[in-house]
Amino acid sequence: MFDPDIAPSGTLLGLLQRGRGDGPLHALAAPRAEALAAVEQCVLRDPRLDWRIESRSLYYARLYSDLEGSLDGIEQHLFHTDDLLAPDEHRCGLALSVLGHLAGYGRRDALHLLRRYAARGGCWDWALDELAIRDDENGLRSLGPSVVSRFPRTPEGDAELAAAVREAYEPRPWQLWAEDTSRPATAQRVRKAAEQVSFDRWQRQLRSAGPTPGWSVTAVLEWAQQGLDDHPAVERDQPAARCLAAVAGPEDHAELLEAALRGPSAARAAALRYLADRRDPACLDLIETAAVCVDERVVRAALESFERMRDEAALIRARQWAARTDPLGSAAARMLARRGGPQDAAPVLAALRRIVQTGGADADGLDPLVEGVGRLAAGRASAVLRHLYRETSSSQLRGTAARALAAGDPGFAAGFAVECLWDCEEATRELAAHQAASGDVRVLAQLRRLAADPAEEAEVQTAVRGRLSSGGTSR
Repeated sequence: MFDPDIAPSGTLLGLLQRGRGDGPLHALAAPRAEALAAVEQCVLRDPRLDWRIESRSLYYARLYSDLEGSLDGIEQHLFHTDDLLAPDEHRCGLALSVLGHLAGYGRRDALHLLRRYAARGGCWDWALDELAIRDDENGLRSLGPSVVSRFPRTPEGDAELAAAVREAYEPRPWQLWAEDTSRPATAQRVRKAAEQVSFDRWQRQLRSAGPTPGWSVTAVLEWAQQGLDDHPAVERDQPAARCLAAVAGPEDHAELLEAALRGPSAARAAALRYLADRRDPACLDLIETAAVCVDERVVRAALESFERMRDEAALIRARQWAARTDPLGSAAARMLARRGGPQDAAPVLAALRRIVQTGGADADGLDPLVEGVGRLAAGRASAVLRHLYRETSSSQLRGTAARALAAGDPGFAAGFAVECLWDCEEATRELAAHQAASGDVRVLAQLRRLAADPAEEAEVQTAVRGRLSSGGTSR
């Protein structure tokens, strides 16, 4: 993932980039031109640390709607020369999703822009998915010839068309085009592509999945290492560990222990994963040794294997390792955060503070620690949790911090919970719908808006309507 340039949390741009609820509140109070410029910068330069799990599109679409913002900037961005030379979903995906929500709110200019981009743009399939759930049948049918003509009438073009049909997230447009009698040429090509998809699926079921290891522990370990030597970007240690589960017997134990202690990179990682999954008595000592290895692959296999363990022996060892300041100590603290009891609150909180101090509010591995602190020591962690809530660029981590604060900070309901009603994350808005104190005059108005918004998620609306039916009092 790329590392976005995030503005300070106290600025309007920084609030909007983080998706915080205070962002819309400040944007509506700022000069309109300044607010629109900040929103547009966020949409055109996606600020998310991980676009696969963080929400922003509805958040920004609501701001465009409230500010009655022009779409000229988005149009120029989508139809820039770079889009055709090097189509990139990371560059255009957020803007297309925002247009989809705006089309859902009735913005005809957003709908027409999506249609134009689906016909001419580089990431046309994303735009088509947005239109599939928002456009009418006539609008979708009109796009058929433009989209299908992207694929030349050659064997390669037909194969690419079949792949597009197979990989479509929303099948509705393709189904309409296949049944469109007014455009027989387009319909015929789409039907033929759909038939090819079915044939390809049948062939894949008959075809071998590719090279497989031999049926012995030695062969599996060699296969894992060969994959690393031949294709460094393709890691085989996890599938190799699953293969070992099928072929390893008691007579192979000594070979596996030796591989986990001194084997080459991929073979050692596979043996570590296998022994940890089988709760071998020696696996915890092997993990401790591997965790300080210079080989990153071996260290990752050791830590991941340890964190998956659920037995009492692993928990006891985690309590011994949690005070360490290396990656093994952090992994041990995460295990205690997930599975520990009240006696483990101090080391979990200490690990959280240490990682925030050394790695900042966006350091790796914070989510389980924040969740664990909320479960074990929420009352003692309010200061670090508030810091994470304000500073982190991850809207997922901010939501986790909000839930931890709700569990132990008496000021949450009248403070951050009110802001959370405008947050970009569905789960955070749902939490706020339950928790926000009704003494703030903005709360009831926002609850009513969320209840009436057709784009709002069902879980949020359920919480909001339950709150409104109870008279808006905090629970």
